[in-house]
Amino acid sequence: MEVEGEARPFRLFSGRAKPKPKLKPEPEVRTQPEPRSPDPAAVETDHADAHPAPSIVTETGQADDAEAAAGAAAATFADLGLSQWLVDTCSALGMKRPTAVQRRCIPRALAGEDVLGIAETGSGKTAAFALPILHRLGEDPYGVAALALAPTRELAAQLAEQFRALGAPLGVRCLAAIGGFESLAQAKGLARRPHIVVATPGRIATLVKDDPDLAKVFARTMFLVLDEADRVLDVNFEEELRVIFGCLPKKRQTFLFSATMSDNLRSLLELSGNKSYFFEAYEGFKTVETLKQQYIHVPDDGKELHLTYLLSKIKDKEDPIHKMGDPIRSAIVFVSRCSTCYFLDLLLEELGHPAVSLHSHKSQAQRLLALNRFKSGQVPVLLATDVGSRGLDIQTVDLVINYDIPWNPRDYIHRVGRTARASRGGFAISFVTQKDICLLHEIEDIVGKQLEAYECSDKEVTKNITKVFKAQRLARMKMDDEGHGEKVQARKEQKKRDLARKRKHEG
Repeated sequence: MEVEGEARPFRLFSGRAKPKPKLKPEPEVRTQPEPRSPDPAAVETDHADAHPAPSIVTETGQADDAEAAAGAAAATFADLGLSQWLVDTCSALGMKRPTAVQRRCIPRALAGEDVLGIAETGSGKTAAFALPILHRLGEDPYGVAALALAPTRELAAQLAEQFRALGAPLGVRCLAAIGGFESLAQAKGLARRPHIVVATPGRIATLVKDDPDLAKVFARTMFLVLDEADRVLDVNFEEELRVIFGCLPKKRQTFLFSATMSDNLRSLLELSGNKSYFFEAYEGFKTVETLKQQYIHVPDDGKELHLTYLLSKIKDKEDPIHKMGDPIRSAIVFVSRCSTCYFLDLLLEELGHPAVSLHSHKSQAQRLLALNRFKSGQVPVLLATDVGSRGLDIQTVDLVINYDIPWNPRDYIHRVGRTARASRGGFAISFVTQKDICLLHEIEDIVGKQLEAYECSDKEVTKNITKVFKAQRLARMKMDDEGHGEKVQARKEQKKRDLARKRKHEG
């Protein structure tokens, strides 16, 4: 990967010829329309010659239904061509059968192709790129074989854990290079050339710029992964990606996976020629069928009352929030602002509801500690901004509450995707005020279904109104005593200074 000149778009796909894999017939193949002219800032592929447009394979489950109706045996991980030790590892981890995205993408990856995979949340996208990488490492373990980029620190940390779990029999060394921790220790870890590096774009770019010799670590990297690729390819990461891609060799495989398609990903597909395999498990935005989606119409000042009401009901088997009488094991409450997240954390503490919070005003150590406490079941409720909406895979999450409706329907898809994962059931309940009704209708249009109203008694909701209002006052007083408003303003001013410094440096 080489970048010639500041204005030239960075290149993503490699320029090598690839063998055609022998695969079973795909469910549906249609030709990509004539490419549109991409934006000047769009990503460019590494081919110099013109190639025919790629084939797009769109799977809606009909192919699997047809195979099952014909009496065909369901595919196993061994059928995909993976090494036996990986097949045994999948079995030990409870992965009995490959999912659709795994069945279609793993053989293509093993055949040496670049892969762009778009599949719904909870569909097993991580294993779809991790298993081929580990398969290749098992054949030839050396140096930094793979670099995986994720848009958030929490997702990067989770990816590193999953690589370590799947690669444990091989003794895979995996480094998580993320912000919020001492960069010197991460630079030393990178210099020791671990097998796999999982990172956020900002931290890995900073490490390379601070010590240009570290770029040599990636000289023989075979795989580049962009998880939640629509976010990683966001314009905010463009400068960092230029630095990173400048370190990578042209001869490599590139895997891009996401739950939603974006304009950047579509432009990449149009530019990729016949060098990449595009898998799309569904068309447009979609939530899984096992997810029950509901809403509660609340007054502007009634969100706290409804939240505490729902949290008090998650252990009540008689409440309609439960499925088949099973109690909710844990819940994630999504909010739009860090200050709201902090306020609800203090509020629930005053009311005796155990909870932890995840937002960008916390240090990285505090964020990971909160996440680990939630994952381990020490606390049943996680309060989070959209920093927790991407990629987090926590099997015990049965309920997602949208305390604030997101402005972008795509964010709704990712939020509710934290539950009902891997064919399990789940609930999503959104608080809708009068000003949110238009947003609700946009979400319903995107997901293609009308959300049901969650029925709750006003008498039950307001039963503890005095206690909740008192806790609200105490929480706000504590925020004032800690100078929360001043701290928020200071952060804003610091961001402005950093942005001005960055623009001056670029100029």
